[in-house]
Amino acid sequence: MSEAIRIHREGAILEVTMDRPKANAINPKTSRLMGETFKAFRDDPDLRVAVLKTAGDKFFCAGMDLKARSEGETADGDWGIGGFGGLQELRGLNKPVIACVNGMAVGGGFELALSCDLIYASDHSSFALPEIRAGTLADAASVRLPKRMPYHIAMELLFTGRWMDVAEAHRWGLVNEVLPKEKLEERVWEVARLLANGPPLVFAAIKEAARVSESLSFQDAMNRLTRRQLATVDVLYGSEDSLEGARAFAEKRAPVWKGR
Repeated sequence: MSEAIRIHREGAILEVTMDRPKANAINPKTSRLMGETFKAFRDDPDLRVAVLKTAGDKFFCAGMDLKARSEGETADGDWGIGGFGGLQELRGLNKPVIACVNGMAVGGGFELALSCDLIYASDHSSFALPEIRAGTLADAASVRLPKRMPYHIAMELLFTGRWMDVAEAHRWGLVNEVLPKEKLEERVWEVARLLANGPPLVFAAIKEAARVSESLSFQDAMNRLTRRQLATVDVLYGSEDSLEGARAFAEKRAPVWKGR
């Protein structure tokens, strides 16, 4: 694929590894590659789960490549189809994405992790949004973080740029599990395989419902779901998989999901 991005496919799972020494910082070229990679994942019916990881032990991702910035790249430049990092603005990504965080997730690197559905982290990982110190905005984090943790803690992180260790991130619910480094990838792949055997149409409906409901009242969101006004919900309720789930329950056997 590229020296900056490596992909590994195992059945219905796609592992995407970003490798940009020394800090896995993201420049526009890498961001565009990430966007194309996750777009291809989104559009491949045989892929059901993605794992996002980075190489090295010190940095998960240091965010924007400041060298590229100093050479004229702007924060609002062409980051590609999925926006910065290829994930945070990728529309219609209705499949689970797991972040495997090992090391420091800084600025846009923290935002990249927040773009995933699940976050598993090594016990030496940490998180920070230092943009405030450079007089700029952590834009995606300003939108997402106050919805993922207590408002006042999120605003403190945004206002001060302080470091948050992985234990605190776990305490606030930002991280699903904290593991020793040598156990991290094993656990992530265990979860990925579990999800790969799950009902893909249900996962898609869950993701769309969660995304759409952010801008709606509870009743409006429920009306759209129960009236099948969301595309993924409409597909689910008219699918073979929906019938398969009921049959498998009645027959006391494990369901066989086909994604249709």
